[in-house]
Amino acid sequence: MTHKTPKPDDRSDNVEKLRDMVQNTIGNIEAAEETMVFAEGKERAAIKAKNERRQKSIENFRSEIQDEAADRKNGYSGNE
Repeated sequence: MTHKTPKPDDRSDNVEKLRDMVQNTIGNIEAAEETMVFAEGKERAAIKAKNERRQKSIENFRSEIQDEAADRKNGYSGNE
């Protein structure tokens, strides 16, 4: 049985990836709001609930961006 060594933790582009995730999630919210115009009842409520979860995800992404940016500023290169 061969043992593979794990890949090193590369966080060097986490901030950029997280920013992309925020933009994609915002795009999903906007698309869902456009769809909501044609939705009624339970479907409309489901879209609203999903968008609320998306908003919370955006808040979490932004918090993580701040953490990653602070780590980068404090010298974490991501290749350690």
